[in-house]
Amino acid sequence: MTYRSDEDLPESVRDALPRHAQDIYRAAFNHAWDEYANPDQRRGHESREEAAHKVAWAAVKHEYDKDDKTGKWKAKQTT
Repeated sequence: MTYRSDEDLPESVRDALPRHAQDIYRAAFNHAWDEYANPDQRRGHESREEAAHKVAWAAVKHEYDKDDKTGKWKAKQTT
């Protein structure tokens, strides 16, 4: 189950993330979905979907931070 567009993402993801972060999430999820098709490649007893969502969130967190006060995701500052 891959996501063809950002509109196909779970509502919780769409509501939480800005558009660019949704793009990152979708691309990472889809890649991980393919990468972790074999259960031997996953940790513990994770489902393929659980593994893909973890990878997707990690990819978002690489480029975005969640503001503790507002709860909004913002692009990390580059220096």
